[in-house]
Amino acid sequence: MLILNPETEAQSVERAAELLCIAARTAPKGKGKDLLVTAVVSGAEMSRLAETMRRISVRDEVAFFARDAGNLEHASALVLIGTRKEPLGLPHCGYCGFVDCEAMLKAGGTCSFNAGDLGIAVGSAVSRAADLRLDNRVMYSAGKSAIELGLLGEGVMIAYGIPLSVSGKSPFFDRG
Repeated sequence: MLILNPETEAQSVERAAELLCIAARTAPKGKGKDLLVTAVVSGAEMSRLAETMRRISVRDEVAFFARDAGNLEHASALVLIGTRKEPLGLPHCGYCGFVDCEAMLKAGGTCSFNAGDLGIAVGSAVSRAADLRLDNRVMYSAGKSAIELGLLGEGVMIAYGIPLSVSGKSPFFDRG
Protein backbone atom coordinates (compact mmCIF):
# COMPACT_ATOMS: atom_id res chain seq x y z
CA MET A 1 0.00 0.00 0.00
CA LEU A 2 1.17 3.52 -0.79
CA ILE A 3 -0.45 6.51 0.86
CA LEU A 4 0.79 9.91 -0.27
CA ASN A 5 0.77 12.88 2.13
CA PRO A 6 -2.10 14.87 0.59
CA GLU A 7 -4.37 11.84 0.96
CA THR A 8 -3.83 11.64 4.71
CA GLU A 9 -3.15 15.20 5.83
CA ALA A 10 -6.77 16.39 6.01
CA GLN A 11 -7.78 13.32 8.04
CA SER A 12 -4.75 13.72 10.28
CA VAL A 13 -5.58 17.38 10.92
CA GLU A 14 -9.14 16.43 11.92
CA ARG A 15 -7.80 13.83 14.37
CA ALA A 16 -5.35 16.42 15.72
CA ALA A 17 -8.24 18.87 16.12
CA GLU A 18 -9.88 16.36 18.44
CA LEU A 19 -6.69 16.37 20.54
CA LEU A 20 -6.92 20.16 20.80
CA CYS A 21 -10.46 19.78 22.11
CA ILE A 22 -9.17 17.36 24.75
CA ALA A 23 -6.46 19.85 25.77
CA ALA A 24 -9.14 22.55 26.16
CA ARG A 25 -11.42 20.25 28.14
CA THR A 26 -8.73 19.26 30.63
CA ALA A 27 -7.56 22.83 31.25
CA PRO A 28 -8.22 24.04 34.81
CA LYS A 29 -11.55 25.74 35.46
CA GLY A 30 -12.77 28.10 38.20
CA LYS A 31 -14.52 26.17 40.98
CA GLY A 32 -14.02 23.06 38.84
CA LYS A 33 -17.13 24.02 36.86
CA ASP A 34 -16.83 23.07 33.20
CA LEU A 35 -18.85 25.47 31.02
CA LEU A 36 -16.84 24.85 27.84
CA VAL A 37 -18.25 23.73 24.53
CA THR A 38 -15.83 22.47 21.87
CA ALA A 39 -16.35 21.46 18.26
CA VAL A 40 -14.37 20.43 15.20
CA VAL A 41 -15.58 22.00 11.96
CA SER A 42 -14.57 21.02 8.44
CA GLY A 43 -15.91 20.65 4.92
CA ALA A 44 -19.23 22.24 4.02
CA GLU A 45 -19.84 23.50 7.55
CA MET A 46 -16.52 25.38 7.50
CA SER A 47 -17.46 26.90 4.13
CA ARG A 48 -20.77 28.03 5.61
CA LEU A 49 -18.91 29.61 8.53
CA ALA A 50 -16.52 31.41 6.15
CA GLU A 51 -19.48 32.76 4.17
CA THR A 52 -21.05 34.06 7.38
CA MET A 53 -17.75 35.76 8.23
CA ARG A 54 -17.82 37.48 4.83
CA ARG A 55 -21.42 38.63 5.35
CA ILE A 56 -20.54 40.05 8.77
CA SER A 57 -17.54 41.81 7.22
CA VAL A 58 -19.81 43.68 4.82
CA ARG A 59 -22.73 44.16 7.20
CA ASP A 60 -20.67 45.50 10.10
CA GLU A 61 -17.81 47.01 8.07
CA VAL A 62 -15.10 44.88 9.71
CA ALA A 63 -12.68 43.99 6.91
CA PHE A 64 -10.64 41.51 8.95
CA PHE A 65 -13.63 39.13 9.08
CA ALA A 66 -13.33 38.73 5.29
CA ARG A 67 -9.54 38.32 5.52
CA ASP A 68 -9.98 35.63 8.18
CA ALA A 69 -12.67 33.91 6.08
CA GLY A 70 -10.09 33.67 3.29
CA ASN A 71 -7.70 32.02 5.75
CA LEU A 72 -10.29 29.29 6.40
CA GLU A 73 -10.00 28.28 2.73
CA HIS A 74 -6.45 27.12 3.56
CA ALA A 75 -7.44 25.23 6.70
CA SER A 76 -8.26 21.53 6.86
CA ALA A 77 -10.22 21.91 10.08
CA LEU A 78 -11.29 24.51 12.61
CA VAL A 79 -11.54 24.02 16.36
CA LEU A 80 -14.23 26.07 18.08
CA ILE A 81 -14.00 26.66 21.81
CA GLY A 82 -16.72 28.58 23.59
CA THR A 83 -18.11 29.04 27.04
CA ARG A 84 -21.62 29.22 28.33
CA LYS A 85 -22.30 32.42 30.21
CA GLU A 86 -22.97 31.45 33.80
CA PRO A 87 -21.71 33.03 37.02
CA LEU A 88 -19.77 30.84 39.43
CA GLY A 89 -21.27 32.39 42.54
CA LEU A 90 -17.99 33.02 44.30
CA PRO A 91 -18.37 35.06 47.47
CA HIS A 92 -16.52 38.36 47.78
CA CYS A 93 -15.38 38.32 44.12
CA GLY A 94 -16.45 41.38 42.12
CA TYR A 95 -13.96 40.68 39.29
CA CYS A 96 -16.75 41.34 36.80
CA GLY A 97 -17.09 44.90 38.07
CA PHE A 98 -20.32 44.29 39.97
CA VAL A 99 -21.00 43.88 43.68
CA ASP A 100 -22.12 40.26 43.27
CA CYS A 101 -23.34 37.72 40.73
CA GLU A 102 -26.97 38.81 41.10
CA ALA A 103 -26.10 42.42 40.19
CA MET A 104 -23.96 41.20 37.29
CA LEU A 105 -26.77 39.05 35.92
CA LYS A 106 -29.29 41.86 36.27
CA ALA A 107 -27.01 44.19 34.27
CA GLY A 108 -26.36 41.56 31.59
CA GLY A 109 -22.66 41.27 32.48
CA THR A 110 -20.31 38.34 32.08
CA CYS A 111 -18.59 36.40 34.84
CA SER A 112 -14.87 37.04 34.64
CA PHE A 113 -14.22 33.38 35.34
CA ASN A 114 -16.15 32.38 32.19
CA ALA A 115 -13.83 34.47 30.02
CA GLY A 116 -10.73 33.53 32.03
CA ASP A 117 -11.44 29.81 31.83
CA LEU A 118 -12.03 30.14 28.09
CA GLY A 119 -8.67 31.88 27.68
CA ILE A 120 -6.86 29.15 29.59
CA ALA A 121 -8.60 26.49 27.48
CA VAL A 122 -7.68 28.25 24.22
CA GLY A 123 -4.08 28.52 25.43
CA SER A 124 -4.02 24.81 26.21
CA ALA A 125 -5.43 24.00 22.77
CA VAL A 126 -2.94 26.11 20.81
CA SER A 127 -0.14 24.73 22.96
CA ARG A 128 -1.18 21.26 21.81
CA ALA A 129 -1.28 22.51 18.21
CA ALA A 130 2.29 23.78 18.65
CA ASP A 131 3.33 20.40 20.09
CA LEU A 132 1.96 18.80 16.91
CA ARG A 133 3.61 21.46 14.70
CA LEU A 134 0.27 22.47 13.18
CA ASP A 135 -0.16 25.85 11.54
CA ASN A 136 -2.77 27.65 13.63
CA ARG A 137 -4.10 31.02 14.74
CA VAL A 138 -6.67 32.12 17.31
CA MET A 139 -9.54 33.94 15.60
CA TYR A 140 -12.15 35.99 17.40
CA SER A 141 -13.90 36.44 14.04
CA ALA A 142 -14.49 32.70 13.57
CA GLY A 143 -15.81 32.34 17.12
CA LYS A 144 -18.12 35.34 16.80
CA SER A 145 -19.48 34.03 13.50
CA ALA A 146 -20.00 30.55 14.97
CA ILE A 147 -22.06 32.10 17.77
CA GLU A 148 -24.15 34.00 15.23
CA LEU A 149 -24.81 30.73 13.38
CA GLY A 150 -25.64 28.94 16.63
CA LEU A 151 -23.01 26.27 15.99
CA LEU A 152 -22.10 25.88 19.66
CA GLY A 153 -25.63 25.72 20.98
CA GLU A 154 -27.72 27.79 23.30
CA GLY A 155 -26.07 29.80 26.04
CA VAL A 156 -22.62 30.09 24.43
CA MET A 157 -21.89 33.80 24.29
CA ILE A 158 -18.08 33.90 23.95
CA ALA A 159 -16.06 31.76 21.54
CA TYR A 160 -12.85 31.60 19.54
CA GLY A 161 -11.91 29.61 16.47
CA ILE A 162 -8.55 27.97 15.80
CA PRO A 163 -8.03 27.08 12.11
CA LEU A 164 -5.52 24.31 11.48
CA SER A 165 -3.36 23.66 8.46
CA VAL A 166 -0.39 21.56 7.40
CA SER A 167 1.70 23.39 4.83
CA GLY A 168 5.22 24.47 4.01
CA LYS A 169 4.35 28.00 5.15
CA SER A 170 1.59 28.95 7.54
CA PRO A 171 -1.33 30.64 5.74
CA PHE A 172 -2.27 32.38 8.99
CA PHE A 173 0.73 34.72 9.17
CA ASP A 174 1.97 37.46 6.85
CA ARG A 175 -1.68 38.06 6.01
CA GLY A 176 -2.61 41.13 3.97
